[in-house]
Amino acid sequence: MRIATYNTELQRDGPGLFLRDLARGEDDQIAAVLAVVAAADADVLALQGMDYDLTGEALRLFAQSVGYPHFFALRPNTGMPTGLDMDGDGRRGGPRDAQGYGRFSGQGGMAVLSRFPIDANNVQDLSALLWVDVPGATLPTVDSKAFPSVDALAAQRLSNSGHWVVPIEAPGGRFDLMTFHATPPVFDGPEDRNGKRNFDEIRLWSQVLAGEVGTPPPGPFVIAGDANLDPVDGEGIKAAITNLLTLPALQDTIPQGAAGTDTVDWQDPVPGDLRVDYVLPSTHWHVVDSGVLWPAPDDPMARTVAMASRHRLVWVDLSN
Repeated sequence: MRIATYNTELQRDGPGLFLRDLARGEDDQIAAVLAVVAAADADVLALQGMDYDLTGEALRLFAQSVGYPHFFALRPNTGMPTGLDMDGDGRRGGPRDAQGYGRFSGQGGMAVLSRFPIDANNVQDLSALLWVDVPGATLPTVDSKAFPSVDALAAQRLSNSGHWVVPIEAPGGRFDLMTFHATPPVFDGPEDRNGKRNFDEIRLWSQVLAGEVGTPPPGPFVIAGDANLDPVDGEGIKAAITNLLTLPALQDTIPQGAAGTDTVDWQDPVPGDLRVDYVLPSTHWHVVDSGVLWPAPDDPMARTVAMASRHRLVWVDLSN
């Protein structure tokens, strides 16, 4: 069974535009993303960077285009209005004043595609968990005062997009897909609001597995998503991802592609290529193989992969 994660970067600038572009069938980026998904041939795929619409029509059409009979999405925190100044710039109503960065509600959300049935009625959705309610929360302060304000922190959800535990009925037995898309640990000030939030978003999975938050998976599971944090390079609190990668309950298969373990091609000199996307199976599984769909420059697929997204699809093959 192949499990994969992929930040498609298919978010558009306004609501309904992704569905429009998908339905027209003339968008080069969408065509490239569909080609990457088809080439990966995953049985279960966690997606990020895909606009959410209330009817689910865009996700249905996307899943249909790549032959997945089962799909799932919830409204993400991205673009969800708060009515407060959440980033401390003195203004309200901007994309950074939403629960998660977004110009409109649902921009750049998450989804799950599966060849196997998804038990949607028993999904554990931790997306509404307030940051202040996280055990040992690493909250931003300036001069020992809550940043940007007491009211803002009291309303702030932890998840930039979402944290879901999705039960999937695979032929070899039921397992849980734990998926998320953490905020980038940049685009803030000396209070390190985004860096600290990224730290706690990643750390939440350790707390779930320890039974400190939510309910831990009763059996096999896989953590798959975009942590927006490299264990060595770039910005962010490295302990978040290094602690997750070394949890005794998890296996880091260290997937590789043409750029080694890196999974994103941020072309500016800083930060450059980083490993930020992860598929981490529990120790219940036998790992058969793993990789990053990052072809060598002379590979015929290389141009399509680069056109699709700056991120690269990461996959792990598992057996019971």
